Amino acid sequence: MGIIKSIGILTSGGDAPGMNAAIRSVTRSAIYNGLKVFGIYRGYKGLVTDEIVEFKSQNVSNIIQMGGTILKTARCKEFTTPEGRAQAFENMKRHGIDALVVIGGDGSLTGARIFAQEYDIPCIGLPGTIDNDLYGTDTTIGYDTALNTILDAVDKIRDTATSHERLFFVEVMGRDAGFLALNGAIAAGAEAAIIPEFSTEVDQLEEFIEHGFRKSKSSSIVLVAESELTGGAMHYAERVKNEYPQYDVRVTILGHLQRGGRPTAHDRIIASRMGVASIQALLEGQRNVMIGIENNKIVYVPFTKAIKNDKPIDKELVSVLHELSI
Repeated sequence: MGIIKSIGILTSGGDAPGMNAAIRSVTRSAIYNGLKVFGIYRGYKGLVTDEIVEFKSQNVSNIIQMGGTILKTARCKEFTTPEGRAQAFENMKRHGIDALVVIGGDGSLTGARIFAQEYDIPCIGLPGTIDNDLYGTDTTIGYDTALNTILDAVDKIRDTATSHERLFFVEVMGRDAGFLALNGAIAAGAEAAIIPEFSTEVDQLEEFIEHGFRKSKSSSIVLVAESELTGGAMHYAERVKNEYPQYDVRVTILGHLQRGGRPTAHDRIIASRMGVASIQALLEGQRNVMIGIENNKIVYVPFTKAIKNDKPIDKELVSVLHELSI
């Protein structure tokens, strides 16, 4: 493809606080650099069904503080088929869109990588997911806000747990990654975190009961990642009832509460930085890369690396939680 004159922006997958800040940043940076901008509604579905609207600067006014995504998001089975992607490409050509900026998680970037390979379209990804599970970036858009939402909820649960001397299992998001559970546990002063990364190594419940839980404590809180690998909070509550019936146990599942809310300053800043970086990347001739931040510096991460490589948990954080739970 030749010189890029116009770009399309879409948000895909689960919504994350800060996506609107990213949309605003991409739009305004593109316009600042002389590019036309098209907002694509409902993710890849809108690309297939032609829900494409030209954006001006005023289209993104007053959205930096909003949660969710003004562009909406939706699942799209059609885009997983060659016929659906062909239709999406035809719609892009009709609007004169030369490149795409895709804001989303693992599945969204996978779709972008396949589309880019089939039709030689420059695609830039922004890591928008509360799970913080994309390789190549220290943090993802939405993670900090979700972490603070968890912290606020657990602080409130602690009041009840202490008043009734109960053991609470609090289930947080993180289907394949324990970043929210582990860091949420440290920040909230919880006694343990049960995460998918260690699901096959040890019996995390037994380890907690043996080393982390004392009846002398007025309360105990354990954060559990919702992963199938862990079994979720209900699984562990049932185990406690059966194996340790002396404990009064309760479960709170935070669910989609974690996705919503106004983004924190941190999420607004990284979304703004990444949005500007996505346009710079396109102007530099970059393609098929995710914008990441490592050691507070913008980096370009090839889609294949960001998608295929597992982001490791820092085991030092596990040790910190273990030591502080006594």
